[in-house]
Amino acid sequence: MCIFCKIANKEIPSYIIYEDDKFLAFLDLSQVTIGHTLVVPKKHFANLLELDEETAKEALNVTRKVALLLKEKLNVFDFNIVNNCGEKAGQSVHHFHIHIIPIYKKGDLEFNAQSNKLSEAEFKKLHNKIIK
Repeated sequence: MCIFCKIANKEIPSYIIYEDDKFLAFLDLSQVTIGHTLVVPKKHFANLLELDEETAKEALNVTRKVALLLKEKLNVFDFNIVNNCGEKAGQSVHHFHIHIIPIYKKGDLEFNAQSNKLSEAEFKKLHNKIIK
């Protein structure tokens, strides 16, 4: 059983700030910024691509509710909402989860990936590859 399943089953203590019948949200032990929270379905799904459509919709609704709670209680207005899908993308716990990272000032969280500059022809080729 994965660590998030154990948290959902209350086998491991956590700092839960939201819970309903299908989801819970708890403070991440590695606080990127103060209030960094994880939204996790109680049912195990390895990643975003395994979610059924209803669970995916509910995950976003719960994420919104929790962000509003953090906004109210921590007086924060900006957030990074992040999902790492797969090991190469940085997913370390293979149970779908969404990070809500409060941003208090510019630079609290920076994505430093190098941008790929594509020509119009390259964009068209990429676009056609995806839609066909």
